[in-house]
Amino acid sequence: MLDKFLTPMIKPILAPVVVVLHKRGITADQLTVTGFLIGMLALPLLAFELWYGALAAIALNRIFDGLDGALARHAKQSSSAGGYLDITLDFLFYAAVPLGFILANPEQNAIAGALLLAAFIGTGSSFLAFAIAAEKFKLDKPQFKYKSFYYLNGLTEGTETIALFVAFCIWPEHFVLLASIFATACAITIFTRIHGGYHTLKQLEADAIVGSK
Repeated sequence: MLDKFLTPMIKPILAPVVVVLHKRGITADQLTVTGFLIGMLALPLLAFELWYGALAAIALNRIFDGLDGALARHAKQSSSAGGYLDITLDFLFYAAVPLGFILANPEQNAIAGALLLAAFIGTGSSFLAFAIAAEKFKLDKPQFKYKSFYYLNGLTEGTETIALFVAFCIWPEHFVLLASIFATACAITIFTRIHGGYHTLKQLEADAIVGSK
């Protein structure tokens, strides 16, 4: 929900760093993989209840995630392969954070963590499945033209997810409550994406049939 507002604010901040990285021959894919490896450190740190260490790993992961796309565009090296690598590693990272809290306290966090992981599967699959169909119909990307795939909006997007992870690390004792609330918000996102996506594609298919006659 907030991505379309926050992204234009962040891009100018990253620009000077991107220029330096490009001059040093660093590639976007290298940043993607490095950021992923840093982010995955949050899993063991959370499992051992090192909350602020995990918070640092999460923050660095998100910085690298912002830099890789910006660098690819600056170097004119944006590609489907890079977009695929980025989104795949992002979803693996997202799953690692709830898993870390489950491992930290299985008795208390397991159910809420499992619900959140299931919600992530729903938001991720509804997001990516529509992107595949959007590519088939060559849908325009009015709000996220820089993305390598169609970016379907929702109540819970990247900005909200990272805000949740930060809250988890600051108030780990409230993980169950926060995860349950966010899983509910994800359920709303899943419903609106499936409903809106299905009817949008039905209309596009109907228009394509009419247009072919």
